[in-house]
Amino acid sequence: MQEALQGGGEKAIEKQKAVGKMTARERILSLLDDGSFHEYDLFVQHSGKDFDMDKKILPGDGVVTGTGTICGYPVCIYAQDFTVAGGSLGYMHAQKICKIMDHAMKLKTPIIGINDSGGARIQEGVNALAGYGDIFYRNTMASGVIPQISVILGPCAGGAVYSPALTDFVFVVDKISNMFITGPDVIKSVLGEEISKEDLGGARVHAEISGNAHFFAESEQECFEQIKSLFTYIPWSNNKKAEPFETKKPDTKTYKISSIFPADPAKPYDIRHIIRSISDGSEFLEIQELFAPNIVIGFARMNGETVGFVANQPAAMAGVLDCDASDKAARFIRFCDAFNIPIITLEDMPGYLPGINQEHAGVIRHGAKILYAYSEATVPKITVILRKAYGGGYIAMCSSHLKADFVFAWPTAEIAVMGPEGAANVVFRKDIKESDNPDKTRKEKIDEYRKKFANPYVAASYGYIDAVIQPNETRQYVLHALDVSKNKQVQNPDKKHGLPPF
Repeated sequence: MQEALQGGGEKAIEKQKAVGKMTARERILSLLDDGSFHEYDLFVQHSGKDFDMDKKILPGDGVVTGTGTICGYPVCIYAQDFTVAGGSLGYMHAQKICKIMDHAMKLKTPIIGINDSGGARIQEGVNALAGYGDIFYRNTMASGVIPQISVILGPCAGGAVYSPALTDFVFVVDKISNMFITGPDVIKSVLGEEISKEDLGGARVHAEISGNAHFFAESEQECFEQIKSLFTYIPWSNNKKAEPFETKKPDTKTYKISSIFPADPAKPYDIRHIIRSISDGSEFLEIQELFAPNIVIGFARMNGETVGFVANQPAAMAGVLDCDASDKAARFIRFCDAFNIPIITLEDMPGYLPGINQEHAGVIRHGAKILYAYSEATVPKITVILRKAYGGGYIAMCSSHLKADFVFAWPTAEIAVMGPEGAANVVFRKDIKESDNPDKTRKEKIDEYRKKFANPYVAASYGYIDAVIQPNETRQYVLHALDVSKNKQVQNPDKKHGLPPF
């Protein structure tokens, strides 16, 4: 038994630690509550016969599996052991993972996978590929049923990357995590291009550019603390709600709306401060902080209950919706809906990002994802329009037309097809052109348009806005809306599934 617990042996463990990495069991024990881990299938052996594999002993076949708790919440977990054959995935290695995934589905607990592997075990050929396929199938079946967490703490290459891509949240650590379909050596041999592992698929690349990672950490321990924090916000499965906490008032001295929100409608501000000004204890767990910063997503609590925030970020690209922002928001909305988490939307944006690059990148298809996600969601949906709500962006950010349960607007809200400046140039083009003083006429027409359309009262007169509220009333109104909608029931049309604009 002691040999099995040693994994690849002392030399392999020393090599693992020399590059700043914990062993598989150390990672599990650092993440789970003290004394809660119970390991299974310790004595499973590989089934390889070719290339002298029948003469090799691979303790646990390179993966540690078991159950435990995080902050008292039950979890199933596996960690690939890089000290054993580079953590390569063979058939029995995969079957151990599949078994613990099946346990997670049966027991309705989250599944955590710690990835640190050289990829498919070449010596086992198609059996290794079959193992990946078995895992991918289970990832897909578990989607929306139990939370799935992937932690990349080493290499994750080739087919191995698709399991994390199918899960709900991916955690990466700077200078340790690597994810790519083909590594630098293959790229050099095929394309003649040279690039390092870090620049190709390092943690920062996936946190900032590709959007494949949801949380970025500087160390493994920081990563584990992030996971623990996340677990306090999410439920065990889709037939539960997240555990409630004691209600805490916001820190209104630090996060005072009147100090955060500028009087100048053209001046940017940090929407995260607005979120903290109304959330319990001014606490907010942001997700994908470094990717598509023009939209902000994450978890907070209102009256002790978990809620999901989706908010335009005026401090980044004026909060416009583009391809990446739409993808980021849509997936988060679908997670919240799948796991019974109400969605609060804070809107301040000038619309979808125009431009040739965005059009060619498929902003129509990507932008439609957020429309689809909001429309399909049946959890309580509450929207607050703070300032700009123009064009298709107004509709997309959970308007009443997408069946938001409550839509509130601040007096500063501007709801129109486009901004007053652009609209005046279109609507009053002839008047401005024929004027003796075009600049003065343009200013007058902009003011005329703003008074007529760029305010919340016209939309409210049609019933598209439920109430025009003062900024300092926002928490009160949102709390009441959450309370009265907590037993909401919506039955979508009976169908096998819809067809999102993937």
